[in-house]
Amino acid sequence: MREPAWRKTGNTPDYRFSLANERTFLAWIRTSLALIAGALAIDQLAPSIAPGPVRIALCVVLAVLGAGLAALAYHRWGQMEAAMRNNRELPFSGLMLVMTIGVAAAAFTFAVLILVAR
Repeated sequence: MREPAWRKTGNTPDYRFSLANERTFLAWIRTSLALIAGALAIDQLAPSIAPGPVRIALCVVLAVLGAGLAALAYHRWGQMEAAMRNNRELPFSGLMLVMTIGVAAAAFTFAVLILVAR
């Protein structure tokens, strides 16, 4: 695998910060896996929670959020590493707001579906 170009710029940051950045990346990956596993679990284990098309649409949204998060986690990790290497301010990411809204909307939707299904 080719080393990213940004690794050849700037100075090596303190290892504690690089490792903290890596832990954050891994947390994003865990969240991504949880979203994908949740989508799969709802589809396979709760087929009567909602009409088929609604359930499938919700599961697809969760799975797409999980896949998008995994892809963006690597990009974000690289941006943070590059900023630390070049002694720049850490970049802002709207990803956290998107994930917060997505997970909150999914939780609200599933709460309503669970109440209606009873």
